[in-house]
Amino acid sequence: MDDDSRYDRWEQGTEIPLFLASLLFLAAYAARVLAVSMPSGWKDLCGFTMLALWLVFAADYVVRWRLSGQHFPHFVRTHFLHTVVVLLPLLRPLRIVPLYDAIQRRQGEPRVSLHARVIAYAGLSTLLLGFAGALAVFQQERGAPGATMRTFGDAVWWAAETLSTVGYGDITPVTTGGRAIAMVMMAGGLALLGAVTGSFSSWLLQIFSRESDRRPPED
Repeated sequence: MDDDSRYDRWEQGTEIPLFLASLLFLAAYAARVLAVSMPSGWKDLCGFTMLALWLVFAADYVVRWRLSGQHFPHFVRTHFLHTVVVLLPLLRPLRIVPLYDAIQRRQGEPRVSLHARVIAYAGLSTLLLGFAGALAVFQQERGAPGATMRTFGDAVWWAAETLSTVGYGDITPVTTGGRAIAMVMMAGGLALLGAVTGSFSSWLLQIFSRESDRRPPED
């Protein structure tokens, strides 16, 4: 059996369980950030859960590297998203496209158009990125001197402003960590907005093209 088939079988078999694990990781992180009055025992449990899941993600990364048969530097370059989600496990839920591909291999051909899938992926990715970003920046900004982000609601509002590229400026991060998260959010917002806009524009062009083809030729 060649390396590609072994890699594909591993990805198909693990993508769904790893996606569910990433949602559990996000839930445990959210509990630690938002539940301020949580007993220390529960906080320790959430921390242990996050560590255990991160080790699972790291082990998956190592297995993928070994199955790919590539040298490690080349694997890092060609599997950039895998590397990012190991370093930043909060972004792991954004791997919904490989998840969908793994599901479709089991169920057959997709039932919705490509444009609808792109818009759905981008919408779900925006929600996940916004929630994860709001949690991360709120953890950095909470209690910082001069911070304008005082509640999680402020963090959600800031995330919506940032991802939509509106940027009112009423709430801005003041810590180094918060600003680093803001840079990631800005890049993600531009990419997702571009994907939705491009897909929607392409869909409109196809619709107009079909209507033009149906018209009878003019005399």
